[in-house]
Amino acid sequence: MEFFHKVTRFPFMHTRKVWYGLSAVLIVGSLILVGVRGLNLGIDFTGGIVVETYFPTAPNIDRLRAALAGAKIADAQVQQFGSARDILVRLPPDPNVKGAEIGARILGLFRPIESGVTLRSTEVVGPQVGEELFIKGAWALAATLLLIMVYVLIRFTPKLALGAIFAVLHDPICVLGFFAISRMTFDLTAISAILAVIGYSLNDTVIVFDRVRERARSARRLAVSQVIDESINQTLSRTLMTKLVTLLVVLALLIFGGQTLHSFSAALVIGIVAGTYSSIYISAAIALDMGLRTDDLLERRIAKPEEVDGLP
Repeated sequence: MEFFHKVTRFPFMHTRKVWYGLSAVLIVGSLILVGVRGLNLGIDFTGGIVVETYFPTAPNIDRLRAALAGAKIADAQVQQFGSARDILVRLPPDPNVKGAEIGARILGLFRPIESGVTLRSTEVVGPQVGEELFIKGAWALAATLLLIMVYVLIRFTPKLALGAIFAVLHDPICVLGFFAISRMTFDLTAISAILAVIGYSLNDTVIVFDRVRERARSARRLAVSQVIDESINQTLSRTLMTKLVTLLVVLALLIFGGQTLHSFSAALVIGIVAGTYSSIYISAAIALDMGLRTDDLLERRIAKPEEVDGLP
């Protein structure tokens, strides 16, 4: 099954500088957003209490906030999740209050507004536990990137490896920028999605690079830019078909998976789109502008001593 009926001939390398500009905007914009706005860290990282409630009809959010403010519950955040009838209340950690008690108290404050409100769940995470989870998540992400850098440096020439490393860094930065601008909760599931995106994107880049090396061996007289274009076009149908099928599954998770999988599926959607783009337009283009030559793509066979001695 193919996405295209015949092999395409898109001149990807000819327009690479345009895509460099787009990538620069995405990366710089994402880093600025993360630095200025920050991430809306979930309770996994910040610690605190999350109370999930369900209303028979969509409530007035302002009335709910006013009820909490009147009861002197400080720094309470009220927001919808899933649907307009699902209301989530986030509170800062309080070691003197048990989760069941605060859940019952919130329910008591909401019932005068809507008598049919029910308590779905109450989750409590201590601040020290949240900080520890954040540090471990950051270390897991850093270790993954480091090991991938080592792998691509061993697998490919330094010029190809540099392109692969840039593409690997490009995708998680775009995902972080999305979370910063959307204010979607960034939690442990989002980190796990970023790790999946990194591996998924690297897989596509490796496939393209392997095809580039194969094509270079069979067409040594072609310019490197043409070899890369032909290789990307030859793998394009497979790449788009695989990503489209995966994207359909992830979109189903995003729409129907509920709040628990919301951050995970949203990160995967952005990561799949960014990963497809970077594996096609960025990774090989970086290697080309680093001075990639046909000789860099050909495997050299070291002659054995007896072969050298046997020469006339």
